[in-house]
Amino acid sequence: MAEEYNIAVKVISQKGHCAAGHKVGDGWVIKDDMTPGGICAYAFNALFPFSQALAYGATFPWSNDPDIATVACQDAENPVIFELRRLKK
Repeated sequence: MAEEYNIAVKVISQKGHCAAGHKVGDGWVIKDDMTPGGICAYAFNALFPFSQALAYGATFPWSNDPDIATVACQDAENPVIFELRRLKK
């Protein structure tokens, strides 16, 4: 059975006006497959596939660090960029 990980989510860039009020430095932990409180549902929708892949051991060939994925929310006019980091449970 594959090792499972929690995922730290951190806002690393925000341009324009985020309707949910997310700003650089905000952070959450996706723990035991539970959604974190306070994160925008639209942003979480963008993060979810990457967070699940990282949580179950996947890596992304375009990432310099196998434990990190960088994901943008879906608002092209006001992009928020998130860093997802794999954490040992």
